[in-house]
Formats: sequence, structure tokens, C-alpha cells
Amino acid sequence: MCGLAGFWQLHGGAHGALLQQVQAMSVQLTHRGPDDSGVWCDEAAGIALAQRRLSILDLSPAGHQPMHSACGRYVVVFNGEIYNHLDLRERLLAEGAAPAWRGHSDTETLLACFVAWGVERALQASVGMFAFALWDRQQRALTLARDRMGEKPLYYGWQDDTLLFGSELKALKAHAAFHADIDRDALALLLRHDCIPAPHAIYHGVFKLRPGHLLRISADAPRDVQPVPYWRYNDAVSAGLRNPLHVTDAEATDALEAQLSASVEAQMLADVPLGAFLSGGIDSSTIVALMQARSARPIKTFTMGFGENGYDEAVHAKSVAAHLGTEHTELYVRPEDALAVIPRLPTIFCEPFGDSSQIPTFLISQLTRRQVTVALSGDGGDELFGGYNRYLGARTAWERMQRLPWFARQAGAGALRAMSPAAWNRWFERVKPLLPKRWRLATPGDKAQKLADVLTLSSGHAFFLNLASQWKDPGSVVIGAHEPVTLLTDPAAWPHTDNLAHWMMAMDAQSYLPDDILVKVDRAAMANSLETRVPMLDHRVVELAWRIPLHQKIRGGEGKWLLRQVLYRHVPRELIERPKMGFGIPLDSWLRGPLRDWAEALLDEDRLHREGYFHPAPIRQKWKEHLSGRHNWQHRLWTVLMFQAWLEESQRVSS
Repeated sequence: MCGLAGFWQLHGGAHGALLQQVQAMSVQLTHRGPDDSGVWCDEAAGIALAQRRLSILDLSPAGHQPMHSACGRYVVVFNGEIYNHLDLRERLLAEGAAPAWRGHSDTETLLACFVAWGVERALQASVGMFAFALWDRQQRALTLARDRMGEKPLYYGWQDDTLLFGSELKALKAHAAFHADIDRDALALLLRHDCIPAPHAIYHGVFKLRPGHLLRISADAPRDVQPVPYWRYNDAVSAGLRNPLHVTDAEATDALEAQLSASVEAQMLADVPLGAFLSGGIDSSTIVALMQARSARPIKTFTMGFGENGYDEAVHAKSVAAHLGTEHTELYVRPEDALAVIPRLPTIFCEPFGDSSQIPTFLISQLTRRQVTVALSGDGGDELFGGYNRYLGARTAWERMQRLPWFARQAGAGALRAMSPAAWNRWFERVKPLLPKRWRLATPGDKAQKLADVLTLSSGHAFFLNLASQWKDPGSVVIGAHEPVTLLTDPAAWPHTDNLAHWMMAMDAQSYLPDDILVKVDRAAMANSLETRVPMLDHRVVELAWRIPLHQKIRGGEGKWLLRQVLYRHVPRELIERPKMGFGIPLDSWLRGPLRDWAEALLDEDRLHREGYFHPAPIRQKWKEHLSGRHNWQHRLWTVLMFQAWLEESQRVSS
């Protein structure tokens, strides 16, 4: 796990100037790789590469980067892990293509695969999470690539005649050629999604490489190329739906457990201390159970609680840890501990990011890094196995809504909005003992408001986009913005399925998961120099998940049914069964309390007018309604606040 940066200056450059620029970029990524650093440049070609290393495999100097292939043709800077690299070495040996190995790093293995098979075949043979920049000295060509599911980040963009690239935007900004012009269209995307979806970025002329894509740039035509996929998520969807498993529940459970176990075992390979996040939920508990089953010693597990009703899962995690026999560490965070993180967020996230669970994610990463260097997580289970509430009975719910006359849907939406989220929460609390278990929701008030929004929509796709949106019309909030087409609004990019639940799952896995969840985990963990690994995002697990029929994922109003069956083989059902909780914080009350003055300063009407990015009126209206308690606008306000705080920090650094 590392950070990489570099640039390609088409007119060449003096060796000293190239080194100075790339070293300045590298320094911005020290948190991603505090153990080692290296730079390399070719002044005739104008190429410069830098890498910051967090040593995980092969802690010796043989793992140093930038790394040259044994034949001398390629130079690479690499961020991530290739979990099957030992198997790849065996294949190279069998083919007579193995070099005289200098060490046992996966980077050296990958370089040998490039030499023997070419870049695309090597990528298709690799299992892992990664981003890299590869310079071909023979053909004077640069290849940028990113892993299939988007676990590792990679930004790039032309600034005049210089191509800049790196793991985080702050590295690109350190180059003298960088132009920090904010893209208002990308800002509109931020308000809708809490994040900026790939390939967009907050600055003009800068892009994120999409998951599963590579970009090959040749000196002959450096600007006339576009990223191309070497693996497509939609292909995995289509192949799985065409060739579903026709097996019993027990056989399907066996198949899933076997594949997940293989993924977990591969990702436990490390030359440094390793542990896992444990929330006590289905996903993380499954990963920890499979880890402990493969370890002779107690696995180190970590959890965090806030001690506030509706936000604390630590007690559940402790019970799971005790049953599995892990070496468990828990931290109860005081509000002031979490609040102290907020001023750091604009530096941790190199572009504005509005998912407030960034705070607990940073804190759990900070706790974990005190004892281990690598942590496995359970991310991906919801998207692959139908865990989010919006999937549960999605098609049935939508069909029922469509059967209602238009006036009835309008009236229903009005009735739901007549009570504030707080009032709905109080009412549900009183009647909770009378409700079936599946209706005992964690935040019923927020869900009532969401239902009111969707009752008046015209299609299942619009239904999903509404659920995936914070500000429903961000173009009316951001001055001069024209919201770009994205995966969610481009039918040509959609998976081929008529099942609304399947469609939602596939869309989340290609948007919300890489653009929000994985960004949050990567930045929060790497700010603490902690490597995170996600076994459920092994592409072989993904491809198997899409062969599993929907009735084995969602059954009886319950999501992740098959994943639960795997877990129940290791953990008693009674330790797991409870309403789903997010990894959240009591942000709504904090904005009315300890964060009120901070937020008021950032949302000041004169300030918004002066900066010129937002129309103040809709923001001020939401702020007043939130403070009054009539509505809970915490998520919409937080996204604006994160941009404002990020903008303030950017202006401070550039001044």
C-alpha cells in the first residue's frame, strides 16, 4: 500500500527541475507511505515518477520503487497488493518466463508479467487492488491502470503540455503547472451524491480513472486517447444472470463460503501485523469469522462506539468477538473526540467529500493503526448480496406504488411530510413493540421523508436516482452549473436486467461503492498509514455473487440471506439478528449544538454571496428548518459544509 505520483512533460526537461517537481508531489503523499520513498526521471522523455511506500510485503530494499523490470524496458510505481502474485510466479516459471528474482514483492512479480504477457493479459491474470503508472522506455508510452472494483485511487489530467497523475489530488496540485480552477458541474454532482463520481473531479481538466480501466498514452499521439476497460462489471452481471447457479441452499452456502474463504486467506498474506474492523454486523462478522477459522492465534479486531442510542454497535461487536475468540479492542468516542476530527477533514480528503461517516471511519482507522498495519473490512456485502433497505422488496414496492392513482400518491406524500422526522421517530418508538421485526427501523423519520419523495416519481430508475440523491436539483443551488451525465443517468451504461433490485445492486456497485464507500475508507485509513483490504471485492467473489439467484440473496423481507447462512455456521444467529445500522454519528443534533457556530460561519449569507459558488437562499432555508427541528437536513447541509471547509483550506494553502 503506497502512494504514487508523476508527470510527463512532452518537451522534456532538465534533470534537476524534473526531480524537484516530482519530489514536491511525493511529499504530499507521505502519509500513504511513511516507510520509504523513491523518485526516477528521464530528462530526454520528460517523464518523472515518485512513490511513497508503506511496506507490507518484502520489507527489504528489494521492494523499493520506482522499480525497473529485469530486462530494463519498464519502470513502474505501484500502489496496492496483488494477492495471487505467488501463483503468478509459478505460472511464469512453468512457462520459462520467470526472471532471476531479486526479492519477493508483488510489484516485481507484476513487472515480470508485463514483460512476459503484456499489460492487459497481466491485469486479467491478477487478483488484487491497485493503481499504477508504467513507463515503457522502448515505446515511449505511459500506461495508467486501476483495479477492477476501484479500491485504489488514481487521478490524472493534462495541464498545458504536462500530464499529471497521482494517488491524490494534493500531489497534482504540488506541480507548478497545475491550474486550480473549480469545476462547477462537478460541484453539482457533489451536492447530489455526497461525492464526485468518476471520471469527474473537482478541478477542470482533472479526472479519476474509472475502475477496471487502463489508459495508454504514446508520445506519437499523447492527447488522442481515452481510457479503455480491461474488465467490465456489467459483463460480470450479464454472465452471472445468463448462467445462474441451480443448486440447493446448502450447496450455494458451501460455494460462497469456499470462495470467500479463499479470498480471505489470500488477503491475510502480510509481513506486518494484521487485523480487522468489526462492527458486529453481517459483513464484518463474516470476514472476521473466516479469518479466525484460518488463524492459529486470535485475530486482532477493532470496533468503536459513541454510546448514544441509535449509533452504538460496539456492544454487538464485543459479543461476536467473544464468541469467535478474537483479541478485541474497543474505543468509546466522546463527542469532543469526533468533533476534533472535523477541522482535519479538508486535508484528509483531497477533494470535497460529504459522507459524514468519514469521521468514525477515520477514528476506527486511527485506533486500529496503533496495533496493526493492515486491516480487513467487510465492505461490498450490501451491494453484492442485497443488504441495503432499498433493495428489500424494491420491485414489489414500486409495483404497488404504480397501482395507486396519482392523486392518492400525491396525498400520501403530503401526509408523510406533514410530520417532521423527529415526530415520526417518536411515534415509531411508541408503537415499536407492536410492529413486526422487519419494520423496526433505525431511523424511521428519515425513511418516511424518503418515501414521500419517491411516491410521485414516474419510473423505477427515477426511484433509485432519487434515493441516491441528497440535493434533488443541485443545478438550482450551484451557480452556473450544468450537471453532467453520469453512470446513473446514462441508459447506455446500465446493466441489462429487468429486475429493479438487481439493477439497483449493480448500479450501487459501480457508483456508490467506488465513489463514496471506497474513497472514504482509503482516505481515512491512509491518513493513518493503515492499509485496508476488502475480501468481498475479489472479482471472483463478485462474479460468483452474480450467479447466485436473487431469492438466495433476498428472502422473507431480509437481505443478504445467503451471506447470513455462511455466518451462522460460525456465529449464533441471536448475536447477529437486529435492525441494520449505518456507521454514522449523531450529526443532526451536533449541527444544532456544538457545531452550530462553525456551521453558521461557513453558511453565512454574505460569505456565500462573496464566494459565488452557491445561491444562498435554498441553503439558508434548509439551515433554518434544520435548526428549528422541523426537518432533518443533516446530509444536505453537511455536503455544503464540507465544500465550504475544503474551499477555505484550499484558499489558505494557496495564499
